Formats: sequence, structure tokens, C-alpha cells
Amino acid sequence: MATQPTILVTGPYLAQSAKDMAAAAGYTVVHTPPYPSEEVLVEFIERHDPVGIVSRMGQFTAGAVAAGQSLRVISKHGAGVDNIDVDAATRHGVQVIRAAGGNAVSVAEHAVALIFATVKRLLPLDKGMRAGRWEKAEFLGRELSGMRLGLVGGGAIAAATARIVKGMGLDVMVYDPYAPAEAIEAMGARRLESLEDMLRQSDIVSLHCPLTADNAHLINAESLALMPADSYVVNTSRGGLIDEAALLAALESGHLAGAGLDTFEQEPPEGVSPLAASERVILTPHIAGVTEEAGTRVGELAISGIIDFVAGNDLPPARRVNAPA
Repeated sequence: MATQPTILVTGPYLAQSAKDMAAAAGYTVVHTPPYPSEEVLVEFIERHDPVGIVSRMGQFTAGAVAAGQSLRVISKHGAGVDNIDVDAATRHGVQVIRAAGGNAVSVAEHAVALIFATVKRLLPLDKGMRAGRWEKAEFLGRELSGMRLGLVGGGAIAAATARIVKGMGLDVMVYDPYAPAEAIEAMGARRLESLEDMLRQSDIVSLHCPLTADNAHLINAESLALMPADSYVVNTSRGGLIDEAALLAALESGHLAGAGLDTFEQEPPEGVSPLAASERVILTPHIAGVTEEAGTRVGELAISGIIDFVAGNDLPPARRVNAPA
């Protein structure tokens, strides 16, 4: 009896419905520990010889790609593929696909939660209450209604964010040189032609774009200096988009009023992030899209993509990241 082909998941979790989908198609699902090192990942690949891999946690390096003798497809559990060596996959004839849009609602909700909590200063006020302080006399808050929200990126998550804030009275702007004008118009937002214009006009900047070699540290000391005084930065996209040292300096100087971050330059960080020293920052451990609902949608997309690709079925061009030989 032939051995069932294997799908390897980099991380301990995959939605049960996605596992059932794989089993029904004749696949065995195997999990690595969370955030496997290259050595651990290569060991799992060599032991289980997967035909497909669902990339969730940690870096998928050139060494890991080369170790996959039967590997045909790497399916990102989400949209951003900056943790995958796509060039190495292309050289080895491995297709990289993504499950874009499946977690858009959950990530957008988290972005808005960070906006609310940061602008309303919920965490320091809660801390004060727990310490026995009643800080009403010296407190002066801000209304979100009327504030200008600049979205960097005009994809599914940005669109979901715009829908949530539409009834809150925020003035929404979008900078995305790749998004069609009609898509931004459908969001009820204004399109800005340059990042610099957006930064100058935004009370809140929220990042919703992929991380590439060209936009690393998109938010740096120079770009932060363009933002109005007492403005805010929110990031639920990729940590490498922000120069964290420059962000902390802008917070400590008082130029920025606050920041809400779900992603970081190094994940997981080594020890406590220096950003944690500032009460102006809210930090969460890259969990914006980690909800039961999003996990089900993304897991099913990731697994169905592997099944369809191996079966020779066409995948939408938007789901294909590369074009291997």
C-alpha cells in the first residue's frame, strides 16, 4: 500500500476543517514546533519528505527549500511571504502561493482596536486605576471623529479597516501606487499620490502593505518627522516596515503621541522589546489575524491551494507568488 503524501505545517496549529480537508484528499498532516530554526525545519523536511508545506511560523530559508526532495508547493498561511525565500523556491521549481484575504476582517478589527486603545490611552489609564490613582483632573483626551486616518496599502485589510471606521467620522486616505482608483473609491477614501503627502496629512497612519526589499524601514526618522505633532502609528502588517529605534525616539521626544504595534522587526523578540519602556506604546504578539474565524478561512485556503496545485488545477493569478520553471 502506497504511503500517503505529507503536508508539513510550520507551527503547532491548523484549523480542524483544514486538516479534515487534507485527510479527505489523502494527505497526512505533520506539524513542526512553533518558530522552528532552519536546523529543525530541515530535519522535519528530510524525515517526512512533504509534497506541500503550509508556512506559518519562522523563516523558510533556501536551505529548507533545498531539503525538500518531493516538495512542489509552499502555501503561506496568510498573505505576506517575506518569511519565505521565494527566489530559492523559484530556482528549485517550487511554487509559492498565498491565502490572501482570509484574515482581512480579523486584522482590520485589531488595527481599529489598537487605534482606539492608543488614542484613548486605555492602558495607562487602566494601570493608574489599578495603582489607586484617579487621574481625571489632569486628563485631556481626543475625539477620533474628525481625525485623519492614512492607510498605507489599499488591499483587503485596508478596505475592511475603512469599512469599520466609516461610521466613526474619520477622514480616510489611502496611499497605494498599485491599487486601482476604483478600488480606493469603493472604500470611500481619498487617494494620495505620494507617501510624503499622506504622512503630512495624517493624524493616524496604519500600515497594510507587504514587506519587500524596497520598502524596508518605510517608516523611519525622516518619514516620522513629516507627520504632524501628536500623531499616531499603527502596524498590523510587517515589523520590518518600521525602524523601531526611530519610532521609539519619536515617541520619547513627544513628537508622536502613541503607537500600536502587532508586528516587529524580530519575531519573537529577544527578551523584552525596548519599545515596552514607553507608556505611549501598545504591543501585541502578531496575533491580529489569529482568530478562530480567520484561522478557519486561511487554513482552508492554504490547504486547498496545495491540493489544487498538486492535482494540476489552475489557481487564480493573485494566489501565485512566483513562476518557477
